[in-house]
Amino acid sequence: MGNLEKLTYSSYICELIDICLEEGEKNEQLYKDFITCLYLLNTDALDYEILIRSFELRVMKATGYGLNFDNCVMCKQKISTSNYMNLTYYGGVCDKCEKVHGINISRAAYSALKFLNHTSMDKVYRLTLTKEIKKEVEKINTMIISSNYSKKPKSLEMLKYIKE
Repeated sequence: MGNLEKLTYSSYICELIDICLEEGEKNEQLYKDFITCLYLLNTDALDYEILIRSFELRVMKATGYGLNFDNCVMCKQKISTSNYMNLTYYGGVCDKCEKVHGINISRAAYSALKFLNHTSMDKVYRLTLTKEIKKEVEKINTMIISSNYSKKPKSLEMLKYIKE
């Protein structure tokens, strides 16, 4: 990955922290995740898009918008996978419950999100995803971030523009 991409991703996670936390707010775990993410961005050992999605999930969890992948958010029944994410209650919906206020996703994207949510950032290199799955994961995270925080991060738009 080029230095411009690393710089853009680093800028994005800084911007995300700035948008999602109140000034002066302390969060030791998120700080550790932030430093780990910056360190891993500096190596060439893993897929940076997957790393960024993992960091976004940690930011959402740290600020009260964490996703529930283990239980249906409607009936609380234990689930292992789902093809629907409820964006009001932030989690998967079982096959028996009504699918409202959310978005259909592939079971593979659900599993990828679940893995990223439950795995430490230094272990996300174990996950390989197709472009389509990466796009689905990004779409879910972006929807939650842009609808719940004061403003939408702009840094990644620059990277998309550069890549096109």
